Amino acid sequence: MMAPATGGRPEGVGARIHLLRVLRDYSLRDLAHRSHVSKSMLSDVERGERQPSEQVIAALAKALGVSVPVIHGQPYIEQLRQDQLDQLIAPLSSALDDWDIPPAGDVPPPRPTSEMQATARHIYRLRSTGEFGALAKMLPGALAEVSHAVLDAPTAADREVACWLQSEAALGAFSVAYKLGYLDLARLALARMATAAVQSGDPRQVAVERLKRAQLSAHGPAIEMGLRLVNRALADLDDDGTPPTRAVRGGLMLKGVQLYALSGKGDDSDTWLDEAQGLARELGETGHYGMVFGPTNVWQHGVAAAGDRDEHGLALARAANVHLPEGYSPLRAGQFLMDRARSQALTAQPEEALESLQAARQVTPQQTRYHPTMRETVGTLLRARRASRELREFALWSGV
Repeated sequence: MMAPATGGRPEGVGARIHLLRVLRDYSLRDLAHRSHVSKSMLSDVERGERQPSEQVIAALAKALGVSVPVIHGQPYIEQLRQDQLDQLIAPLSSALDDWDIPPAGDVPPPRPTSEMQATARHIYRLRSTGEFGALAKMLPGALAEVSHAVLDAPTAADREVACWLQSEAALGAFSVAYKLGYLDLARLALARMATAAVQSGDPRQVAVERLKRAQLSAHGPAIEMGLRLVNRALADLDDDGTPPTRAVRGGLMLKGVQLYALSGKGDDSDTWLDEAQGLARELGETGHYGMVFGPTNVWQHGVAAAGDRDEHGLALARAANVHLPEGYSPLRAGQFLMDRARSQALTAQPEEALESLQAARQVTPQQTRYHPTMRETVGTLLRARRASRELREFALWSGV
């Protein structure tokens, strides 16, 4: 069960909103006015009697001048310590700091390009399956090697290849930092990726970096900036008709779906969703540049966008159309299951919600354990009913 906080308030989103509001010296009325959230809803949220949608959380974060993860309580330090993941962050940060510094001492030269490319493929596999611990362990060495390769590249063509590999390694670092809740480190990883992507000779890498930067904007007061990034990336990445380029463009469209939903522009979100659906029907299921773009992922984003707008009946109607194909990305499957669980919990379907959460845990345990949607859904279930043995066990595992 949730431990009581200072003054008897339950721990969770509501308690953190209350504390931030007091620190800002805002009354309930002040914060309600600044965030365009009703005073009664805000009061219910602070008391832990109502779970706010991601759209409401984003609006409150903007009004309070903090990022969404601050309201969610990320990073979850106690769980990171239990899983011995916290000790992997410092080496990763150091590797990003040493990005363009020649290696010290008697360091062996980088391996042949083919072997570094194999490492890049392994980074992608770990990223796509949500094995963040294993990924964090290997990334410092991989980053050091590809950075060395960039500095020692004998020709312009060799440098482009090395920069492409460097960009992929930086994207892996972003994934670890982002999923574990270290957003400052995630921003540093993207800054490094931006430098490498421009020099890689691959405009799709540049677009992917902008997409991920727009993704970060969903967790702070700069959602409009994220939408500008998405639109700029779409304008700069010409549609050359190839599946990789079109998959990246489709991923950018889906990021627009999310950001429009979080900013309260449901009609725009649905318009972009329709456009992405048309492109997905033409392409089918793809996995270029880690986009996992296709009909399944488009439906998934429709589920998440409806949930973000607090339209949980619509989210579940859309979820009924999602059929995960054989061999589908575990990361995307786990995200869908957590999004579905959120809407099930908020439409009085507790058994179904817990089943979805258990399935997400089975598919991607590390992503599920550190995901704020899971934690808030478990909190909703604990507040709504007498906890079953299964729910108590799940809450204990998740650290809620």
